[in-house]
Amino acid sequence: MQRSSVDIQTRDGSADGYLVRPQGNGPFPGVLLFPDAFGIRPRLTEMADRIAERGYAVLVPNLLYRFGPAPHVDMSGLSDPDRRGEVIEKIMPMVHDLDHDKLLSDTASYLDFMGSAPGFDGGPVVIVGYCMGGRNALVAIEAYPERVKAIASFHGGGIVTDQPDSPHLHVGTITGEVYLGHADNDRSMTADNIKTVEAALADAGVTHTSELYEGAAHGFTMADTASYHEEGERRHWTRLFELLDRVHPA
Repeated sequence: MQRSSVDIQTRDGSADGYLVRPQGNGPFPGVLLFPDAFGIRPRLTEMADRIAERGYAVLVPNLLYRFGPAPHVDMSGLSDPDRRGEVIEKIMPMVHDLDHDKLLSDTASYLDFMGSAPGFDGGPVVIVGYCMGGRNALVAIEAYPERVKAIASFHGGGIVTDQPDSPHLHVGTITGEVYLGHADNDRSMTADNIKTVEAALADAGVTHTSELYEGAAHGFTMADTASYHEEGERRHWTRLFELLDRVHPA
């Protein structure tokens, strides 16, 4: 595997990132991995490596780069249910700073980077996102349908809101495939929210799969947090690789 730290030039500065791809010159199909709020860390690079092992070039950008390089907070409390809330409280102001305009501008920069970086095939990418990254992935495929051929969102929150930029209101622009893997009993994506986004995707004629991971809490894929759900994590890898094999064969 070829692993490196990279800097991605954006409208507002330079985003640090992690890039991994198989040995050789490629070119390899591209996967853009949007992290959860806790950002780039050993768990995320491990997940990127696992995807790259199947023949993909994977970019993991620091979505919160405006607050400096990752990590932004002390991660040692993530696996402790009593301390996880403290970490979330510290990171949420940074998450809220990433508004719709910044997200679209940043995503264009990430896609431009992947379009020209050595090893990438330069074609449309697949985006996989976790938590906030799952929501961001849906926004990205809506905004750049010609550049994103599919997304997989796992325990994504805030996909259905009462705001005009709510992602579920704009699915009509999507031309690729959408996979949504929802956490059970998730306050950021309720049962009614799930029904709403499923109806919106169906009405728009978007090829999609929406599944509930029963018994899995928000953040269930993240083995370094107190929300980890082993069965849900295994199932998520199966679904992700099925999607990649279907729409983005290496």
